[in-house]
Amino acid sequence: MTETMRRATTGELVELLRDDPVVTSVKDGAALDEVLASEHRVVFLLFGSIVDIADIIARCKAAGKTVLVDVDLIDGFATRDVVVTWLATRTEVDGVLSTKTNLIRAAKTAGLLAVHRFFLVDSFSYHQMPRVVGQPKPDLVEILPGCMPRVISWLREDLDVPLIAGGLVCDKADVMAALGAGALAVASSNRDVWSM
Repeated sequence: MTETMRRATTGELVELLRDDPVVTSVKDGAALDEVLASEHRVVFLLFGSIVDIADIIARCKAAGKTVLVDVDLIDGFATRDVVVTWLATRTEVDGVLSTKTNLIRAAKTAGLLAVHRFFLVDSFSYHQMPRVVGQPKPDLVEILPGCMPRVISWLREDLDVPLIAGGLVCDKADVMAALGAGALAVASSNRDVWSM
């Protein structure tokens, strides 16, 4: 990591998402190549391993991308705070995504952006969100699946953190419904969504 490296701030990320509300969620090398050649600025990395994640991040940063890594999905990493510390000190990553509160806390401590991901499967998980999101407070919350406009509108009233709708966002109607319900952005690995 170079001394001149600068990470995106929360405000900068929010502005990027206001300008382009489609986050490219990347699951493999072929999709990464396509995203690096695109004009989309925000990348969620949902693949990689302890062996190659630093190189993948470096490629994204060289292409001018703001890059966040889902630390829950990187092969060879445990769900321990030290993983986030390693990413912060050994790479130019802008932030992390995780379903785990301890990793969100570690990201905030390390000066990284933190996106807390929540899988909403029932009313119990929905009602747990405000309590869990409060400590520590992430920069953004990603709810999955993201094709639930009614739930997005409820969450906008219950949370004071910008929302990203992710997972099962498949077409323009899903994108428009999520944004219309109050999501700041949508995250999708669907290439058709990227090309809108």
